[in-house]
Amino acid sequence: MYLGISFCGLQPTSSDAWSGKYRSSFLFPSSEAMNESEDEPKDFIKLNCEKLSADEVSELVISPCCGAVSLFIGTTRNNFEGKKVIHLEYEAYSSMAEAEIKKICRDVRQKWASIKHIAVHHRLGLVPVTEASVIVAVSSPHRVASLEAVQYCINTLKATVPIWKKEIYEQEYSWKENKECFWADVEK
Repeated sequence: MYLGISFCGLQPTSSDAWSGKYRSSFLFPSSEAMNESEDEPKDFIKLNCEKLSADEVSELVISPCCGAVSLFIGTTRNNFEGKKVIHLEYEAYSSMAEAEIKKICRDVRQKWASIKHIAVHHRLGLVPVTEASVIVAVSSPHRVASLEAVQYCINTLKATVPIWKKEIYEQEYSWKENKECFWADVEK
């Protein structure tokens, strides 16, 4: 008798399935996964010129004690106010930006005590249309906390972190400040 069950591409025979050959490794978490103390909350912060990977960022925050991973991906769009955008270019005061992102992570943990892991990756340099500029991922036992924390992270990042965006159009360019930036009103 063939059961037709597939575990990550493995198809056990009826004798394998009944003997428990696959049950221990696929159906029940290992003792490591059950030990939450080995899975201490972590923050993963990265600023660099490399292409960002949503898979890589989301894998960083996965935890056996969490049922939710929420993800925000900010991508370069091909237009702004009727102008054709060729690409974006980001610059940052890296040490200060990292320090500000660490503050955001601390704030998130104070506001949502159940948050497990937080990842904030921001690309610098040229970012072509459709590619990710920023990825924020948060894990928590339940979705509400992770969804709210992701929104808080990206909104606060745009308002406080010293990362500057230059939009390159077909025949011109423009430095953009985030409308959320606290210093935007001070200069006016």
